[in-house]
Amino acid sequence: MGIRLDLLHRVTDEELRELSERNPGYQFERTADGRLIVTPTGLASGRRSGEVFYQLEHWNRQTRLGVVFDSSTGFRLPDGSLLSPDASWVRRERWEALSPEQREGFGPFCPDAAFEVRSASQSLGELREKMETYLANGARLAVL
Repeated sequence: MGIRLDLLHRVTDEELRELSERNPGYQFERTADGRLIVTPTGLASGRRSGEVFYQLEHWNRQTRLGVVFDSSTGFRLPDGSLLSPDASWVRRERWEALSPEQREGFGPFCPDAAFEVRSASQSLGELREKMETYLANGARLAVL
């Protein structure tokens, strides 16, 4: 299970980015209600996530329909949460519409497709909730 922290204030995007830089090996996400979730990744789930990313990237190179992102990429969803799927995909026209500055920050939208790999530290209920969050915020596909 991921560690859920109730903080004194809502963590800003910049604070979340700094936490990630200072604590390699941990994934930091923010829920819509402002809670911080910390999930470490073990070897087995990291390997599976890598395989999902590889398959998605391979498909995308053949189709050239969009852009693929790894688990380090944060997306700021319309509901205020900031999540980092294990692998994700965004349609090319959405990527090309972003300014250079927007491309350097967290994604200002929900990815079109979000992929999550269950690790030993995550419950199935947590991940189902996360899948529902992606779909409610505009993802066309959420794969667990």
